[in-house]
Amino acid sequence: MKLTHSQTIGYQVSLPPSTTTYLSFKVHRRQHELVTPAKPTPRELKPLSDIDDQQGLRSQFPIICFYRPNLASNLDPVQVIREALAQTLVYYYPFAGRLREGSNGKLLVDCTGEGALFIEADADVTFAEMEKADALLPPFPCLEELSFDIEGSSELLSTPLLLVQVTRLKCAGFIFALRFNHTTTDGAGLSLFLKSLSEFACGLHEPSVPHVWERQFLTATSSARVTHTHREYDDKVEHEAVVVGDHLVTRSFFFGQDEISATRRLLPPGLHNTTFDALTSFLWRCRTVALSPDPNTEMRMTCIINARSKLRNPPIPSGYYGNVLAVPVAIATAKDLMEKPLEFPLKLIQEAKSSVTEDYIRSVVALMATRGRPMFETARNYIVSDLRHFYFDKVDFGSWGVSRCTVESLRLVLPRFQE
Repeated sequence: MKLTHSQTIGYQVSLPPSTTTYLSFKVHRRQHELVTPAKPTPRELKPLSDIDDQQGLRSQFPIICFYRPNLASNLDPVQVIREALAQTLVYYYPFAGRLREGSNGKLLVDCTGEGALFIEADADVTFAEMEKADALLPPFPCLEELSFDIEGSSELLSTPLLLVQVTRLKCAGFIFALRFNHTTTDGAGLSLFLKSLSEFACGLHEPSVPHVWERQFLTATSSARVTHTHREYDDKVEHEAVVVGDHLVTRSFFFGQDEISATRRLLPPGLHNTTFDALTSFLWRCRTVALSPDPNTEMRMTCIINARSKLRNPPIPSGYYGNVLAVPVAIATAKDLMEKPLEFPLKLIQEAKSSVTEDYIRSVVALMATRGRPMFETARNYIVSDLRHFYFDKVDFGSWGVSRCTVESLRLVLPRFQE
């Protein structure tokens, strides 16, 4: 792996066509470093679970958090977070290791203690300027400058599992960016790590939730069997049925009480539905209309499910930070999605979600172990992840309060209010 030195970068942000303001600022990144655990940690090989190392998770995912200035504090966020990271890695020491590939493509974490990548940076822009220019909304327009991809660091094997960049703003606010290897953790697991990181930054001496590695909870035994039909891992889908080109764009849409109520008025009175169900069915239909595929094209909607509550024999410990997710799929023709009442896609989504049981998860584990860890199907697929219940918008490093947070991946951003 080649780790390159950093330099001063001038980056101009091009905002959406409806915005007339352009935001231009420079980011000066110091030479990157490796932050190692603050104390010695075990040197061992830890296999990932059969949910962890599936093909669909073999990638890096970034999050980015924005912090307003606290002019009453003289603390340096870079120093606070660097020290807290070293302390957190004592407990989450596999994150200081490197991925290796074992027999039959099985991934293992080599707990080398080499550390996580850390970048200190400064930007000549203020929080208020970014907020005014709508530069805090996903898709974040200059993520690559604030979560810098050091050459070679995004490879799957033998590279750091975490990359952290802390960028000071000229107003005394800052930006915290973290990139993680999804094979090692999911949103709920990363929330535990971030909670511990923020606790150390605030002066605690150990995590409030004990960490649990035990990946054997979701590793297939010799008697494991595939007991469900997993359409999410179909391998005979015609990938060119919907042509994707440069005309596709990403935009942020924010739904409050009024928008949710308007969506629910499209459904029959008394039909049970959650905010997630109503919005996802509505957006699945809108996206299908926008793509305008052949009416007979099979369209998909995948909802990423945190399945921890489904597992009871044995139950998943509260501190388990491995992947415990399922990707059930709802399937319908484009014609049906566009022409049938909104309750049609809503019921399909509800059925997909309710299909996730303990036996279903065990079946996925067996599928991964016996059929080569297939990739979940992405053709004509609208993939939605509900991040409301994770810790991302609560990350508090002390003097600066909680963050404005963006996850740059497939997502559904919803407001916080009662169902």
